Amino acid sequence: MKLTGQSLVAGKWLGSSEHGEFQAFSPAGNRPLETLFFNINREQLNTAINAADSAFLEYRKTSYQQRAAFLDCIAEQILLLGDKLVAQTHQETNLPLARLQGERMRTVNQLKAFASALRTNPDSPLGLKIVDEADATRTPLPKPHTELNYLPLGPVAVFGASNFPYAFSTLGGDTAAALAAGCPVIVKNHTAHPGTGELMARAALAAIKQCAMPVGVFAMVQSKAYATSHQLVAAPAIKAVGFTGSFNVASTLQATIEKRDEPIPFYGELGSINPQIVLANKALNQGDEIATALCQSMLMGNGQFCTSPGLWLIPAGCDELEASIARSISSAASDTLLTPGIVKTFKRQIIQRNELSAISLLAKGQLTEDFHANAHVFSCDVDNYLAQPLLREEVFGPAALVVRYDSEQQLMTMISQLEGQLTASIHGTQDDLAKAGHFIEALQYKVGRLIQNQMPTGVEVCGSMNHGGPFPSSTDVRSTSVGTNAMLRFMRPICYQA
Repeated sequence: MKLTGQSLVAGKWLGSSEHGEFQAFSPAGNRPLETLFFNINREQLNTAINAADSAFLEYRKTSYQQRAAFLDCIAEQILLLGDKLVAQTHQETNLPLARLQGERMRTVNQLKAFASALRTNPDSPLGLKIVDEADATRTPLPKPHTELNYLPLGPVAVFGASNFPYAFSTLGGDTAAALAAGCPVIVKNHTAHPGTGELMARAALAAIKQCAMPVGVFAMVQSKAYATSHQLVAAPAIKAVGFTGSFNVASTLQATIEKRDEPIPFYGELGSINPQIVLANKALNQGDEIATALCQSMLMGNGQFCTSPGLWLIPAGCDELEASIARSISSAASDTLLTPGIVKTFKRQIIQRNELSAISLLAKGQLTEDFHANAHVFSCDVDNYLAQPLLREEVFGPAALVVRYDSEQQLMTMISQLEGQLTASIHGTQDDLAKAGHFIEALQYKVGRLIQNQMPTGVEVCGSMNHGGPFPSSTDVRSTSVGTNAMLRFMRPICYQA
C-alpha cells in the first residue's frame, strides 16, 4: 500500500507537484518524512464539491438500512488496513501504539454506533419523528394531520484534528455523523498525518464500491494551502462545516462563511482548559490521591487532549497536596508534541508564564530532548488569576495552573468568571459534595460535561455523551461532536401536513 500523496476526488486519486507539495513530519525523529503530498488545485476541489452535490441527490434517498450497511462496511475496511495503518500513524504522530490501537477501535465503534442507531429507528433517525393525528371534529376549525421528521442538509465539509488522527479526523465522528444523516462529506485532511488520511480514504473508497454508493459521497482533500480551506467553506453546495482545531483558524473560516449568500452552521470545537475544582476535605484528607490523578490526567497524551485539565482550583494552605503535585511533575519525562508548530507555541507560552511576576513555577518535568515538551505546573492566587487574561488561554501540551482560593466566596467568584468549557470536574468527599450544590448549580452553566470525582480525559462514545460547550470551547452550545446525537448537526426539521 504505497502512498500516492494525492487527494480522493469523485472516486479517483488526483494530484501532482504542479500546485505545491508538502511532507509529513516525524516528531520522534524531528525530521520531515520522505513521502510527498500534493496540494489539491481549485479545479480538482470544485470537482469534489460538484460530485458531492450530485451524490446528495442519490444518497439522500438511501434507506437507513443501506446507510447502516455502508457505515459498517467502512468500519470493516478500516480494520482490514491492519498494522500498516497504525505504523503509518505512529510514524506521523509518535503517539503510543497502544493509544493508536485503542483509538482505531473507538473510531470503528463510532461508525458501528451510528449504524445501530439507524437500524434501531426505521422510521426516523434517533426516533425523533412526531405525529399529531387529525381531528375533524375540532371547532371552530378542524385540526390537520401533521408529522415532524428530519432531512439531511446536504454536502458537509469536515476538518480533521491533529491530536486524534482517527477519532476526530478523516473517518471520525463528524464524518460518521454526516454520512449517517444522509450527507456526502468532503474531508480536509490534517497535514500532521496526511498518510493516515490517505489510508483511511482508501477504506472509504473500498466501502463505496462494495456498497454501490455514489462516488461523490466521500472525498479526501490534501493541501497545506489556506486558500483550499476557504474555497471549500465558501462553496454554495456546502451546507455545514465540522471543525476541530484552534480558535484563530476557526475565526478566519467563520469570517469566510459569513460572506456567503446563504448562512450555514459552523460546528467548531476550539479548545478548553477544563477546570478541576478540589474541595476542602478532599484536598486535606486525600491530597496524594487527587494530586496523582491530576498529574496523570494532564500528562496523558503529553497534554494534547482537548479535555486535558489545565486549571486546578485548590484550597489555600494545602501544602502536602502541592508537594505531591511537585513530586509527580518533577519526575515526569518529556515527550514529543505532534508538530513543530505546536512545540514552538508551547515553548512560547511557557516563556510568557515564566515572565509573569503574578505566578510562580510550582514544578517542571525533565527535558531530555530540545524538541520535546516537558511538563510545567504554575501557581497563583485567585486575584492574580483574574487580573491576567493570558492565564485563561489554553496551553496545548503538558501544562497546568494551580489557583489557590481562600474561601467559598472566592471559589464562587472564580466559577462565575470562567469562560465556556468542554468539561469541568468537582472533586470532594461525600460531606464536601453534600454542601457543594451552589457550586455545581453555577458550574453547569459554564460547561458541556460536568464530572464528579473523575478526570475529564477520556470521552465515552454513547448516546448520552455531550462533547461541546459554551463559547469559546465550541461554536454551538446546543450540539455534540461525540455520540449518536451528533447526527442532528447535519439534519433539519421538516413538517408534513395533511
